[in-house]
Amino acid sequence: PHQWYKSAMAKLGLISLLIFIVAVAMTMVGKGGGNFYVVILTLASLPIHQAAAIGQLILFSASLSALLIFNQGKSLSWKLGIFVGGFMALAAFAGGYLSHAFSGFTLKLVFSAMLLIAGGIMLIPPQDQKGPADQNQPGMIRIKSGASIYTINLWIALPVILGTGFVSGMVGVSGGSFLVPLLVLSCAVPMHIAVGTASAVITATSLMGFIGHTLQGDFNPGWGLPLVLVAVMGGTLGGRFSLKTKPAN
Repeated sequence: PHQWYKSAMAKLGLISLLIFIVAVAMTMVGKGGGNFYVVILTLASLPIHQAAAIGQLILFSASLSALLIFNQGKSLSWKLGIFVGGFMALAAFAGGYLSHAFSGFTLKLVFSAMLLIAGGIMLIPPQDQKGPADQNQPGMIRIKSGASIYTINLWIALPVILGTGFVSGMVGVSGGSFLVPLLVLSCAVPMHIAVGTASAVITATSLMGFIGHTLQGDFNPGWGLPLVLVAVMGGTLGGRFSLKTKPAN
């Protein structure tokens, strides 16, 4: 038993270190890091449903910590975050709750597809956006946040938001790799505002996804609770680094 305890503690220590590094790096760019969290947890031999539940809780903790920092630095749009986050969080809850309708193998396939698509999106270089020209067309809405006005094309935004939210909640990822490009490329949101706003959206989305999984009995507190503390420290540090390196685009 003593040898088993030492081995378990060593594994938890290694996993905690990896989670901390990912939390710092991913909150800096508003991409959550759920894909890395789930990979790390499954490599630690956790079942995919448990890994998804814990990954969502880690996402919530890290993103909430970063959100508080971004809010202090006025690097987010609350109105835009509430609009996008509301739809995405509901979809994430549905994905988390309905995840047991799919086998562990199916979830791994979906997760792998998400990684491939997210990797492709990350290769798209950021560009200066001037915003949609036809703002009075059907399906175009304007959200005023402070001195800025953001135009959202619902024909593009809603399918991406709902689809990303559902799949993110189901497999335990953040969806930040889809969310930040959506805000920057489709809504003409400056990069540093998109990163901060994404943290607000990921906070709501991951919480609802976690609740959905927990209602199905997927949460393992023996792993989840220690890793939450690590994620909070990493998210706070990542948020502070992001403000210091605030990108112009």
